[in-house]
Amino acid sequence: MKNIAVYCGSATPADPRYIDLGYHVGKTLAERGIGVVYGGGRLGLMGAVASGALDNGGSVIGVIPTALEKTEVANRDCTQLIVVDDMHQRKAAFTRLSDGFITLPGGVGTMDELWEAVSWSQLGYHQKPVGVLNAFGFYDQLLAFNRHMIEVGFIRPAHQGIIIAEREMDLLLDRMAAHEPITPIVAMDPKTL
Repeated sequence: MKNIAVYCGSATPADPRYIDLGYHVGKTLAERGIGVVYGGGRLGLMGAVASGALDNGGSVIGVIPTALEKTEVANRDCTQLIVVDDMHQRKAAFTRLSDGFITLPGGVGTMDELWEAVSWSQLGYHQKPVGVLNAFGFYDQLLAFNRHMIEVGFIRPAHQGIIIAEREMDLLLDRMAAHEPITPIVAMDPKTL
């Protein structure tokens, strides 16, 4: 994996573990020679991920919509800062520029990015690994809900393993590197759908 898109919050939670986590993720990716593709912001976990990568010799591509770039939250220290018109173009750029996705703790925007990566995998728009770093058990309930969707039958058996979740960054990266593409809906027999 040459570049990984990192989805995470732009907020700074009161608990300092989250900012430390963001920095650690950026640092780990840089040490492994993997570039960061992220939302282009300088605040919160986003800024911490970028700093962790840049401080350790990594490459950072920021992709930020014009509206956010104009509010001066853009991280001008990125190796490359790409300004796009809207969030749709931003997410398309994440997919185009990366070889996989890692979701860190975040809010609504982070969830939007994660679920789009999962959905696009199911549909065959990409065949890249979709990782969730479940640090501090942040995503325990989300992963339980994903299991519930599987049990009820809203996620097909072929797609049950799309989300690769781990609590440790190194283990997550190792599992993502070993990722085997799934059979997308468009390649399935319509009788089995």
